[in-house]
Amino acid sequence: MNINFRKIFILFNILLYLPVMLLLWAGLGGRDYSLEQKENSRLIGVSYMTMNNEFYKILNEEISNQVEIRGDRMVLRDPALSVDRQVEQIEEMLQMGIDVLVVTPVDWKSLSGILNKAKGQGVFIVVVDSDLEEESVADCTITSDNYNAGRLVGRYFLEQNRESKLIVMTHDAAKSGQDRVKGFLDEVEKSDKIHVVKRINCDGQLEIAMPKMQQAIEEGISFDSVFCLNDLAAVGVAAALDEHDQLKQVKVYGIDASPDAKALIKEGMMSASAAQFPSRIGQITADVIYRLLDGKTVERKIQVPVELVTQENVEQYSIDRWQ
Repeated sequence: MNINFRKIFILFNILLYLPVMLLLWAGLGGRDYSLEQKENSRLIGVSYMTMNNEFYKILNEEISNQVEIRGDRMVLRDPALSVDRQVEQIEEMLQMGIDVLVVTPVDWKSLSGILNKAKGQGVFIVVVDSDLEEESVADCTITSDNYNAGRLVGRYFLEQNRESKLIVMTHDAAKSGQDRVKGFLDEVEKSDKIHVVKRINCDGQLEIAMPKMQQAIEEGISFDSVFCLNDLAAVGVAAALDEHDQLKQVKVYGIDASPDAKALIKEGMMSASAAQFPSRIGQITADVIYRLLDGKTVERKIQVPVELVTQENVEQYSIDRWQ
């Protein structure tokens, strides 16, 4: 699969209107799965931080398959990166009588009130992909090893770069993003010849990362490498660099090993990414949900290992789909 940056620019223009579309979609209630299932079925509520990321769609597919197999019901809501909307939608799901809440917090510090309310109503809480500040409210937290993902990329970065002027693209409200950036910087800052010239918060979104990268270029900031907390941001950065004919001069690093990122790595337009495994996370989440519902014990914290993907080993992964 090859990346067509003309399509990226078209996608960027479409995404300018995405918040309006998402508001309309969210206002209609999102998607309810399996509404005509067995009598006495259990109701699973799900709220990821956004559905504008294929990672969550794949993760959710694994969960919804198990819910359907067991004759239970599932309701999915998309807060579209709005913590206020996420709180409102969780409140709505509590009124619907959910038995389990699966949640990826938009802001890791801002859900304590509504989640403690859910716990008070006897709802099991399973946190996925990104941690909560108040960890004790969750019955189980399931994430990739986000800190190690950053470290893996950071170590490879040091192998490739003896010195560098570096831009770091962040997602400051998400603990997963914080952990990835910290892991990366903990490695690269071992060298006094690596200098972070700018940090840019992009919420891990292509449509935010791309114009902010364009702005940094137009401001004349001198840099030769960009680390991105995820591959959506990395693709946006690569598109901006390509537009300014700088993609061959600037090394781009990410986390996810999404199909687009693997295609960029294969073509030499991106240096590396740490692979996440959304299908595996979804399978573990489904197992935890039903262990909780069956009254069995679960681990409070589960971290799924990550792997480094570079041009040297990218062919070992399926480039046209997630691993």
